[in-house]
Amino acid sequence: MLAHVHADPGTGPGPVLLLTAAASLSAAVVYVAAASRLRRRGDAWPRWRDVSFSAGSTGLAWAVVGSPPGGAFTAHMVQHLIVGMTAPLLFVLARPLTLALRSLAPGSARRGLLALAHSRAAGWLVCPPLAALLDVGGLWLLYRTGLFAGMQHHAWLHAAVHVHVLAAGLLFTFAVCRLDPVRRRWSPTARGTTLLVAGAAHAVLAKSLYAAGPPGTTFAAADLHTGAQIMYYGGDLVEAALAVVLAASWYQVTGRVRAARGRAKAGRRPPADAVPSGR
Repeated sequence: MLAHVHADPGTGPGPVLLLTAAASLSAAVVYVAAASRLRRRGDAWPRWRDVSFSAGSTGLAWAVVGSPPGGAFTAHMVQHLIVGMTAPLLFVLARPLTLALRSLAPGSARRGLLALAHSRAAGWLVCPPLAALLDVGGLWLLYRTGLFAGMQHHAWLHAAVHVHVLAAGLLFTFAVCRLDPVRRRWSPTARGTTLLVAGAAHAVLAKSLYAAGPPGTTFAAADLHTGAQIMYYGGDLVEAALAVVLAASWYQVTGRVRAARGRAKAGRRPPADAVPSGR
């Protein structure tokens, strides 16, 4: 999903890419520090979430400044898979919003963050169909118009696409998994249906790229085919992981509901040694 402009070997990554990598690694440091603070005060916070967020940050930093193997289009699709799909999943699994709310001291900052999470605007942004349209719809616009070719020559356009791809991937992953507290919790059916439709649209786009590259570009056939296959099969793997997260969260919610109903029924049931009164 990342429309990456391959830097000239003599110049190296541009300032926007370096800034993105630095911000990603800094976010990991802040996350680990906040999680350590929770543990020091006696709160529970699984360490695997630290690993998940750190892995997402490291992968994102490497994707924007590193040099994946393969041809130009293959390397681009490796970056697409990391920046637009894998890193967002690792970030969302770490529940950064929940960590921030728990680590912030009671006050204006915590109230402001909670108000933002429960705002109407945030509720619309993480609406599953809208998030899918911003994410997968943006990919169709990128690869099936002259946008991909045009951004190779304009740094500002590359930066805009770069930010959009990461933000859209985060929104879509958050909307499907819905692990952090937000204004409205969409049903598992709505989120699952959105995931299926978005996955199908992503797969169709990958197959179309196998047949023909983005307009205005010339890639070798082998490079184009390999890149399209990475997009297709890699996307399937990440979407399967999203489905597992969705199913696990649904199972936990239904389990709590059934447990609560069981406790309620047990509270209404007469004691086993009670003797019914006769007339």
